[in-house]
Amino acid sequence: MKKYVSDIIIKPLVTEKTQAMSQEECYVFEVNPKSTKNEIRDAIQKFFDVKVKDIRTAIKPGKKVMKGGRPIGKRSKQKKAFITLKEGKIEIVQGV
Repeated sequence: MKKYVSDIIIKPLVTEKTQAMSQEECYVFEVNPKSTKNEIRDAIQKFFDVKVKDIRTAIKPGKKVMKGGRPIGKRSKQKKAFITLKEGKIEIVQGV
């Protein structure tokens, strides 16, 4: 099954820490938890027209949602991809 770029990349993560990392050509994206490193690499290279050097991923487990001391649900897990570029640059526009 062919996956689309929008199915793999959810959004760029823009924080003070990730902005400091982008100075070293390392960018952080939230990606689909089921996507693999090869799928992430292909999606980034295709969408931003850059060459990817390295990808590291981290999975943040879902937490219980409590109300009144009782669990009422669970948040879904998140997967982050730390992308290091070989050549090119990614322009991320941030809102105010």
